[in-house]
Amino acid sequence: MKLVPSRFIALLLAVCTAMVPQMALAKVSVSFHSFNGSLLFGRYPHAFVVFEGTLDDTGERVYSNYGYTAVTAGPAVLAGPVRQTMMSEKDKYIRSTNRHFTVTVSDATYRRMIAEVAAWRDKPGKNYVLDSNNCIHFVGAIMQLAGVRVTYPSSMVRKPKAWMNHITRLNPQLGARQIP
Repeated sequence: MKLVPSRFIALLLAVCTAMVPQMALAKVSVSFHSFNGSLLFGRYPHAFVVFEGTLDDTGERVYSNYGYTAVTAGPAVLAGPVRQTMMSEKDKYIRSTNRHFTVTVSDATYRRMIAEVAAWRDKPGKNYVLDSNNCIHFVGAIMQLAGVRVTYPSSMVRKPKAWMNHITRLNPQLGARQIP
């Protein structure tokens, strides 16, 4: 059998491709979580984000989570504004929360999201306001960077799970289910 040069090259590429292990496609997933709160354990309702995956351009593994909250809980939070902080939750805690939906983002979008985390964390002064600048508003800012439609009904700004269910209804393209 006589091989013409173009067929030979195609055959050679096919053989080489079959011999080289295929790299998994890198991606970063962003999951949006809520916590119902617990009177027994002193945790208030809360919303936060989890980043997990691998960056395409560097191969760097990503695993982090962020939740915006007041530095201290107490009566001052009701009067606001108070000092803010960015929390990272332990894996054990994350497993006990409601994961509402996950989106996959590009490296560029991931980096914009991490810059947004830093902007909220590093803003000087007292910026946490229970009804207008809380964990829900932070998570909403991250969602918007992923192209998710976000609104903040006043009846939900202290109810992260109800608010996330609202976001799910606003964005049927996410394929997310309501969490009872």
